[in-house]
Amino acid sequence: MNHRHKRHITMSIIILLLVLISLTVAACAVVSGPRFGKLPEGERLDSVKTSPNYADGEFRNTVPTEKFAEDAGMFSILWDGIFHRTDRLIPDHPLPVKKTDLKELTGEDALVWMGHSSWFMQLNGMRILLDPVFSDYASPFSFANKAFEGTNIYNAGDMPEIDILIISHDHWDHLDYNTVTALEPKVGKVICPLGVGSYLEYWGYPKNKITEGDWYDKFELDSEIVVHVLPARHFSGRLFKNNRTLWAGFAFKTPERKMFFSGDTGYGPHFAEIGELFGGFDLAVLDCGQYDRKWPYIHMTPEQSMTAASDLKAVCFIPGHIGRFAIANHPWDEPYNYLIKNSDNYTYRLITPMIGEPVLLNDSTAQYSRWWEKEDND
Repeated sequence: MNHRHKRHITMSIIILLLVLISLTVAACAVVSGPRFGKLPEGERLDSVKTSPNYADGEFRNTVPTEKFAEDAGMFSILWDGIFHRTDRLIPDHPLPVKKTDLKELTGEDALVWMGHSSWFMQLNGMRILLDPVFSDYASPFSFANKAFEGTNIYNAGDMPEIDILIISHDHWDHLDYNTVTALEPKVGKVICPLGVGSYLEYWGYPKNKITEGDWYDKFELDSEIVVHVLPARHFSGRLFKNNRTLWAGFAFKTPERKMFFSGDTGYGPHFAEIGELFGGFDLAVLDCGQYDRKWPYIHMTPEQSMTAASDLKAVCFIPGHIGRFAIANHPWDEPYNYLIKNSDNYTYRLITPMIGEPVLLNDSTAQYSRWWEKEDND
């Protein structure tokens, strides 16, 4: 090997090392950015450790729950995501929407879907916002997990004063830094699972706005609304450290009605237990998308969500976690088509509003179109 060749190899190695160092430094800078938030520490961590659902440094589900199936792992998931992508993961056309002016919404009880797992709810005159994500993407990076065309119709400026902000857990498609920081001046109170308040306080929410709860905790509010924090079968974490904060579903009880919001969850015995505890629900909003055989325990298939609605003794069922982001490897409209085809033998009423379309909770006769079918939208 001559001197020139040795020098070329040495320079190549040096350049490669410099590139790796630069990438490492850049990655560290990104990860240390504010959007990644801050995990519980100090008094908050001490409080977290007292939870009966916390052991050996992490929260646990009520039944054993692996994040992935035995034959799956992160590498195979990434491989399939790149090389074995299902057809029609995203719509090939802008989705139809009906943007309701939330500031002008009358005082009656109503629910407005804002895409994926984001909901605006009006109960007993109180305005409640659930898992709002108004960004164009649901990930640490703007190029990943982009929202479907036409679905980003709301922003913080469209929101009225919010009495209660509900955050179900800390995943990127439920807890969005840009959204919650923009909302802070409008939010009166936050209710979230144990540990999640650490993010919000780090992002500028005063401590007295934040209420954290464990599963089966309840909070009685001034306008005869009781908010219950309930089990879900899932996990938490925004990057490398998982399960340091809790995940949850929620029930909302007023003198007139009972509402259930599942948050992210796989199917499990908690649904029947909650159904028995509350004696049924007027309406259940359930995780019904982003399922995959590689993670069968942490999200529900449409069939499982139908069973969950039955377990909850729900009069009405609205599918959620759907219609705005392609996180799993299934056709974007598959959950809707399955539910429409198979719900006739269930006792619940299936409700499928489009993004922004109000569901008036006192109106049991309203009809909703099959808006996801392209031929209806041409």
